[in-house]
Amino acid sequence: MHGNVMDAMAEAIDRSRTIVICMSEDYRKSNFCRAEAHYAFQQQRHIVPVLMQKQYKPDGWLLFLIGQLLYVDFTKHEFARAMEMFLKELQFTEVYEPSIAPVRPKANVQSEPVGITVAPSVRNISEWTQSEALGWLAERELVQMVRLLAGCNGRSLVYLHNYMKAGGTRQTLSLLQQDSLRLTNQSLSIIELSRFQAAMDEQTEINH
Repeated sequence: MHGNVMDAMAEAIDRSRTIVICMSEDYRKSNFCRAEAHYAFQQQRHIVPVLMQKQYKPDGWLLFLIGQLLYVDFTKHEFARAMEMFLKELQFTEVYEPSIAPVRPKANVQSEPVGITVAPSVRNISEWTQSEALGWLAERELVQMVRLLAGCNGRSLVYLHNYMKAGGTRQTLSLLQQDSLRLTNQSLSIIELSRFQAAMDEQTEINH
């Protein structure tokens, strides 16, 4: 970096779509890192956190910033496995980022990615294709549900929604957590699951 450090960091973020945060205690204590991360957040860039320090859990402003974001734990997995997970996360960003991330300035907007289509709210959910179902989830920033339900169409979403309403909460949550760990290697956020249910209730009312 040349010239003013803060200006250089801001310029780098402005030119980026994805920001990788390498979390550690030193990172959290650094004023430059804090300013950089906050600027990336304010500019609505897609943030991918990775944990680099053993026995460190994000705290303070860093915990507040990453919130419910999924992160790759390099201290828990072998390096090769962690890198594989990290690369998948970046590939996921490349495929879905234009739809799930907040709107960018027009100069950075790309054409809609292949394999994901915004679902028309006026059509019955049961008629949605897989790409339309994913588009609907992505529009509502249900990132974990996009990963978990990647092979589902609209009818599958309805079946899942009805099953969650009819089945026992504890049993349903346990089964979904097992699927999430098996398919995405991440625990499913109960908050996102609640948002999914609320969105399905709202969409069902629209279709009726």
